Amino acid sequence: YRGEAQDIGTLTKAAEKIGYPLLIKAVAGGGGRGIRQVSGAAELESELLSAVREAESAFGDGRVMLEKLVQQPRHIEVQVFGDAYGNVVHLFERDCSLQRRRQKVLEEAPAPGMPEDVRAAMTDAAVKLAKAVGYQGAGTVEFIVDGSKPLALDTFWFLEMNTRLQVEHPVTEMVTGQDLVEWQLIVASGGTLPLAQDEIELNGHAIEARICAEDPAEGFRPGAGVILEFGLLDEPDGDIIRWDTGFETGDRVPSNYDSMIAKLIVYGDHRDEALERLTDTLAHTQLAGVPSNAGFLRRCAVSEEFQAGTHHVNWIGENMETLTTVPAEHLEASLNAVASLVLDEAPGLSPWSVKDGFRLNAPPRRTIVLAADGEAEMVEAGIPMPEGVPFPLVTDLSPRRFAVTCGGDTFLVTIPEYSADADAALGGNAVKAPMPGKVLTIAAKAGDAVMRGDTLAVLEAMKMEHSLAAPRDGVIEAVHASAGQQVAEGDLLVSLVEE
Repeated sequence: YRGEAQDIGTLTKAAEKIGYPLLIKAVAGGGGRGIRQVSGAAELESELLSAVREAESAFGDGRVMLEKLVQQPRHIEVQVFGDAYGNVVHLFERDCSLQRRRQKVLEEAPAPGMPEDVRAAMTDAAVKLAKAVGYQGAGTVEFIVDGSKPLALDTFWFLEMNTRLQVEHPVTEMVTGQDLVEWQLIVASGGTLPLAQDEIELNGHAIEARICAEDPAEGFRPGAGVILEFGLLDEPDGDIIRWDTGFETGDRVPSNYDSMIAKLIVYGDHRDEALERLTDTLAHTQLAGVPSNAGFLRRCAVSEEFQAGTHHVNWIGENMETLTTVPAEHLEASLNAVASLVLDEAPGLSPWSVKDGFRLNAPPRRTIVLAADGEAEMVEAGIPMPEGVPFPLVTDLSPRRFAVTCGGDTFLVTIPEYSADADAALGGNAVKAPMPGKVLTIAAKAGDAVMRGDTLAVLEAMKMEHSLAAPRDGVIEAVHASAGQQVAEGDLLVSLVEE
């Protein structure tokens, strides 16, 4: 139903005619807002009122339409382009079926399992629609597909047309070799389309992952804050791995905008190769300081359903517990990596100071107290990683703080002040600020003799007080900060010399 009459009585009669389950959609909608699923007549009025309120708030237009609900829908869209001279072409299709709360998270081109006759019918319908309205520029014609059965000529229906370039347009660029932004500029300046339909080729497979500063385990709650570390293990080359972002380490993620901060696009000669490249790259996509969905995306990508191409729009919602649970072995591997790094770098020329874990009549065992996201535990270094666990990527943020990424899951690992093994391992003559903050007190002055573990300064950061201890026995050489001073991460506060 897409009528002008919007009263409850008219909409109720329309719903009875369509049949349940059905979908309420805002006429001016987008981004998953103003959409409600209704399973029966008893829910209709309350869901209508809710959808209208949300639509009025988001779009200034409370009108809604009613549609029959496809229970296991796939979302397949066709990229079209038109110019001012009546020319319209398509650049094949994209599958955007993996969604959370009706917002796309992984998109790919071409659609898996797409028969040539269905592709021809779908793209032909999209081109005819664009020609019928004299469309100019980039557009996306979206179709709902019945995902409960193989793709066929009678399993797809027109959904809507987005009159712009989509977030996921890079996958189309990767498989066609065309720059769609350049196409837009050519058309906007009065030029003709760069290529005719028979000149546009489809090669290989591309997948895009939307990297967001959000916590999937908390209902995809967005997070704001300063990015402590952000990037990939290897530098993207652009041809097979593309990284689109406007953020870098040190930037602040604001709370005013969408949570997406980057797009990872990978290419392969076939879908299996693209999937392998995607999962490998996501495993070492590090985002520390704000929540990250990289691990969640990787769990989606390695799932049996996504690998087989049998996922649908509702699949994430049906598998939330599995997809949002961080594997225990990812945390274990991350802690072990930090323990090994810290203990292996322990200073000391004397054999008695080497942290090799020697025990009389027993195998060597090296342990250290570490805290991951605030939870402290004793960690044994050197334990082999379980088979299949990606190797951890460790970034040293400060002498006592590390960002560790394993399987796309990033942990902030710290060495508590009371960890004697850590103090000995770190050694050194400097006490530095482990994070940005305000110096509350300096508990020593030049010339004071101190023992390892003595509190030398107290730093206030993130509304918490952090005691900074002497890394070893010695004498205070100089104090480099004062109470009330704002300091940056890594700033020298106190320096020591041997007695």
